[in-house]
Amino acid sequence: MRHRLLTLGAVVSLLSLGLAPAVAAASPNDDGSQPLPGYTVNNPPLAPTTVGGQPTVVHQGIFNHAAFDIEVPPNWNGDLVMYAHGFRGQGTVLTVDPPPFGLRQKLVNEGYAWAASSYYDNGYDVRAGVLSTHDLAQHFDDVVTPAGHVYLIGVSMGGHITGRSVEQYPHFYVGALPMCGVLGDDRLFDFFLDQNLVAQDMAGVPDYPATADYFATDVPKIESALGLTGIKPGGSPTNDLGKQYRSIVINQSGGDRPGANNAFSFWYSIHFPFTLWAPDNGGTLAQNPGRVATNADTVYSPNSPFDVNSTIQRVEPTDPVDRVRHNLTQSPLIEGRPLVPVLTLHDLGDLFVPFSMEEIYAGEVAHQHRSDFVVQRAIRAASHCEFSPNEVGRAWDDLTQWVTHGVRPAGDTVADPATVAQPNFGCAFTDSTVHATGTRPLFAACPAG
Repeated sequence: MRHRLLTLGAVVSLLSLGLAPAVAAASPNDDGSQPLPGYTVNNPPLAPTTVGGQPTVVHQGIFNHAAFDIEVPPNWNGDLVMYAHGFRGQGTVLTVDPPPFGLRQKLVNEGYAWAASSYYDNGYDVRAGVLSTHDLAQHFDDVVTPAGHVYLIGVSMGGHITGRSVEQYPHFYVGALPMCGVLGDDRLFDFFLDQNLVAQDMAGVPDYPATADYFATDVPKIESALGLTGIKPGGSPTNDLGKQYRSIVINQSGGDRPGANNAFSFWYSIHFPFTLWAPDNGGTLAQNPGRVATNADTVYSPNSPFDVNSTIQRVEPTDPVDRVRHNLTQSPLIEGRPLVPVLTLHDLGDLFVPFSMEEIYAGEVAHQHRSDFVVQRAIRAASHCEFSPNEVGRAWDDLTQWVTHGVRPAGDTVADPATVAQPNFGCAFTDSTVHATGTRPLFAACPAG
């Protein structure tokens, strides 16, 4: 199978870089104060911010081959927040981000120190994120002083890191906030595979394994056959095949839900779902995570007027071992076994990391009898990680109240299809003050109050 994560697209303002070499092992005498061979670090000085007119203290460096930033406010409350960033592309430059969505200032204003790692590897390497983030949290004790409670926040692939970290280290973190997270682990790559194989099958343009000119040559033919050529946000496919394809994508990404048709047209107007595979380059799983993808047992719906289930090409994972392995791989399983409060945020119309990730996670948590540890919230937006500072700040406040006072906050019922399909689903936690921004106008305005 030759499907891998290739690019994140301009719409989500993430990186599309060249392929990285396999990560070389450190030498026995390496103290971890430099990046691994083949990597460089770009971590320019981070200017302190101020709290009550006093500056914070910023520490930067390299630890266990990963760059890091630490910021401690003057009124530090003794607690630490770790931030796990998302997919960096396949480049060889390690970079660090502060917490987004206004969280950096909010955290230090409230007395929290924060720390963020570049991880020692790029690509879709969740293992690197899990280990580097945990290592840095421990290193904080040496750089500053031992912290009290340690929280974990992550976005996108960082949500995968967060979901796995609270299971990998069940007594280390006290609470977690994964946002737009890959909480369905390998099922994300199944979804990428589905979008392309179903489109190829319905259009009569087979190209699997993908050839080098797939996007340039075959995708225009597929889009024409499915009535997707020139589709605009808010528009619709121009034939019945395209409308069936749209319904299949909606079902695979989380089912009938508010804004689903408009979200489909938004993502397909930029051709994004067709950019998500390319030939396997023979490198690591982090460089080719599509190796774990499969549609061998997938049932597609609706199955008419085109009988997709009878004609679609069935694909087994080319790396079946890592597909089911329980230890910490570069694309590890999340089993739904948190023992600390986890509060999630996810955009309803996201077709890069789809809302189905939340539904999968809810099902796994319920299977493990851990639902009391998880609260999930839907946000009525279509882009990837499209959250307002108010939405994220409210989630953070509710998480800390849950951790410190045992007050379990409210959330959305994501595992009930009838509830998710309700016209006002997601209104409870969506910031109505930003309805005119970004992709939010693709959703009907929520009722006042």
